[in-house]
Amino acid sequence: MSVTIDPAITTDEKEEINDCPIDEVRLTVPITDDPTMLTMTFRTWVLGIASCILLSFVNMFFGYRQNQLAITSVTAQIVVLPIGKLMAAVLPTKPIHVPFTKWSFSLNPGPFNLKEHVLITIFANSGAGGVYAIGIITIVKAFYHRNIHPFAGFLLSQTTQMLGYGWAGVFRKYLVESPYMWWPSNLVQVSLFRALHEKEKRPKGGLTRLQFFLMVMISSFAYYLIPNYFFPSITALSIVCWIWKNSVTAQQIGAGNSGLGIGSIGLDWATLSGFTGSPLATPGFAIINLLIGFVLIVYIVTPISYWNNWYNGKRFPIFSSHVFDAYGNKYNISRVINEATFNLDKHGYDNYSQIHLSNFFAFSYGLSFATLGATLTHVALFHGSSIWQLTRKAVGRSSDQMEDVHNRLMKKYKPVPQWWFHIILVSMVALSILTCEGFGKQLQLPYWGIFLACALALFYTLPIGIITATTNQQPGLNVITELIIGYMYPGKPLANVAFKTYGYISMTQAIQFLADFKLGHYMKIPPRSMFVAQLAGTVIASTVYFGTAWWLLSTVKNICDPSLLPDGSPWTCPSDDVFFSASIIWGLVGPLRMFGRLGIYESVNWFFLIGVISPILVYALARLFPNQRWISLIHMPVILGATGNMPPGRAVNYISFFIVGIFFNFYVYRKFRGWWAKHNYILSAGLDAGVALMGVLMYIALQGYDIYGMNWWGQDDGDHCPLASCPTAKGIVVEGCPVF
Repeated sequence: MSVTIDPAITTDEKEEINDCPIDEVRLTVPITDDPTMLTMTFRTWVLGIASCILLSFVNMFFGYRQNQLAITSVTAQIVVLPIGKLMAAVLPTKPIHVPFTKWSFSLNPGPFNLKEHVLITIFANSGAGGVYAIGIITIVKAFYHRNIHPFAGFLLSQTTQMLGYGWAGVFRKYLVESPYMWWPSNLVQVSLFRALHEKEKRPKGGLTRLQFFLMVMISSFAYYLIPNYFFPSITALSIVCWIWKNSVTAQQIGAGNSGLGIGSIGLDWATLSGFTGSPLATPGFAIINLLIGFVLIVYIVTPISYWNNWYNGKRFPIFSSHVFDAYGNKYNISRVINEATFNLDKHGYDNYSQIHLSNFFAFSYGLSFATLGATLTHVALFHGSSIWQLTRKAVGRSSDQMEDVHNRLMKKYKPVPQWWFHIILVSMVALSILTCEGFGKQLQLPYWGIFLACALALFYTLPIGIITATTNQQPGLNVITELIIGYMYPGKPLANVAFKTYGYISMTQAIQFLADFKLGHYMKIPPRSMFVAQLAGTVIASTVYFGTAWWLLSTVKNICDPSLLPDGSPWTCPSDDVFFSASIIWGLVGPLRMFGRLGIYESVNWFFLIGVISPILVYALARLFPNQRWISLIHMPVILGATGNMPPGRAVNYISFFIVGIFFNFYVYRKFRGWWAKHNYILSAGLDAGVALMGVLMYIALQGYDIYGMNWWGQDDGDHCPLASCPTAKGIVVEGCPVF
């Protein structure tokens, strides 16, 4: 039976029925359902598993290459639709009986429907998400040149991904059932599903949503040929550098990739959505908070600290993620590591140099500290009441304050029993301990490290989930986990990255599972079908990622070592190189020698206090001036964490993001609200899809054969600001830079 709205119902009555408190959700998510739609069909399993396997293999394969290529689930979402309809047209409808059982199924139970399509996309999401633990296997085999037991690596991949189910089960009532947790990024998917499936009459002089999506996708597909092949330089047009070609200071100010980015812009959708997400899917208030944080850190704190030479910052680039010695050169890790024991060579360290960072990178760590503190305080002050209401409801006390139309529609489906999540949680904790304590303790992390990592993930899943569900921005636990285990268990690089992965990624996975649950909630997918698709997709994706990585690490000679690879070889592993450096900095050298009493950056620890206090000030102002609603929109976790993706994100990414985001989420939203409601998220999905499809095609047809276009000025994918990375301290000699 279909739950629909009677056309005779008045507008006011419709608004009462669609009582979701979030305006963007009311404008985007349908308030109808058809419970008769089949979900876990033969087509769902075949296309879902195929999508999961293909995306897992492709993303892992490209992940080791110099020019990485990430294929999102949007690509699969589009491609499987015609295939699903073809299967519905040609497969036989006769039921097939499973031998020796009473079970039967049909290869073709009817027309390919929306709910099948959603579940297939959930499978694809698992394949597109990546497996963070593969980085540990990679640095062991390719950087440390040690062996790791293959079953230990397999269990590591599975357990770090699956632990998140436990935290998702604990917090789904707060982060899925609450209508105030609206997960903005899901609205892009909802809009695309509606465009692909809903029958819509073309308005006079206009386009249906599907026609608009196809037009945008084709345009994006065609345009991406320019920044991806013919003219890569338009990804970062830094005009200041073209005017002052010989000025280090001018290029530091104007460089979009390695400077402050003033006057820089990128004319490429991948540039403005690659590190902060789609600006079209980010709420307007969150964009303004990001802008405030960006200006504060990039244009105020960084220049003041650099040109006043705090931490001797003039010896290094103004913006860099590398580590340096006291002489302005990149840090030579081989001089401070004992190759036999993988412990710190204290004598070598004392006779070489302390680790130095660029001022921006040092403050990035400080801001990570501040963001975590601000997250807890902000959630306690601004969301504590709603959390308490949901807690009372969870223990059986009736409360209808969190009900809305979508919750009422979902009540007809059987919920997922809580004990399903508990079983997964207990079994994954046990397997995690076996992974780390067994196999000769190759991962160095003792059992108490697993329990501590789980405690951190449990503690932070709710507050970070609330931030993500309301702002489309997700603070990470990577720095705090590295810091904690670095102090508690120094000199153990593999223990450090293992602890980080169990603490950080299990929380991240929980939030991804909850986001998918909310997508299913919006699309009225039976919760048990969602659970099965997520569980199967996670196991399959983790297995394929591990198998692909192990195959490449075992067959590509000198993988991840550019000094030994032949010229032009793409197997340089740029992300794993950063992961390896983190294991050295936090695990080998340790935070005591960076942010403790033996380090240069001890004062950065004051950021913890700044983070805890700042939301209290905002909350106090909101209470003192209740009529000034804009005060409650000041979001300190987002402001303090605004530049959390820099690096690898750069100023040009953020500047381009702000321009597009402010235009669409303020000007277009207010002036052309009807157009925004119908087309905004479709526009985002079409741009994503076009870029992804052209990226795959170009890699298969040309770039996979090392054909990268014409040799000219615009072929450089940098910003033509070579002096922006130069030091400005007197007497520091760096190749390619003037000596002051």
